Amino acid sequence: MLTTSRVIVTEGRYDKAKLSDIIDADIFVTDGFAVYKDKAMQKLLRELAARRGLLILTDPDRAGFRIRAFIKGLCPPGTCLDAYIPDVYGKESRKSKPAAEGKLGVEGIDARILRRAITESGAADERPDVPERVRITVCDLYDAGLTGSDGASLRRAELLKKLELPERLGTKQLLSVLNCLYSREEFIRLTEGTGNV
Repeated sequence: MLTTSRVIVTEGRYDKAKLSDIIDADIFVTDGFAVYKDKAMQKLLRELAARRGLLILTDPDRAGFRIRAFIKGLCPPGTCLDAYIPDVYGKESRKSKPAAEGKLGVEGIDARILRRAITESGAADERPDVPERVRITVCDLYDAGLTGSDGASLRRAELLKKLELPERLGTKQLLSVLNCLYSREEFIRLTEGTGNV
């Protein structure tokens, strides 16, 4: 399995699922064009780029290139690498018809092609540059009262607002973002007094 210290940015959750089988990395999903309107998501992407660097891997269609250009325009110069997949025409198996341009997106491309694109980007095997630290877990979210208890969604919303993170982050993506930005110790300090324990 490939590894990288960079945060991979892709368009959708099916892209993320495909990439998770190929590379050990933190993967951030823009939900397509939602990144254009979501100021908190834009701020988060800038911060992730500055702290860890981004690897942008979008679909090879017009929309994918527009999203890629928008993200690169948000981020500090030199913090984004690009991974490109070739134009392969066809239809993703979960869809009833091909995409507008008829090209396969990240989710539909063969894993070998994705591995090659990531490797050619120069981002692969960067993980050793990231100091190993204890990661924040789902259990930590539970202990902080952010999941699995009455009022958890309200406490999660308050934390997202406090940290100036996008309000639409689901629990799994929140966990990924927290691990990109904070150590476990920092997270525990941030959430003291909110927990279930």
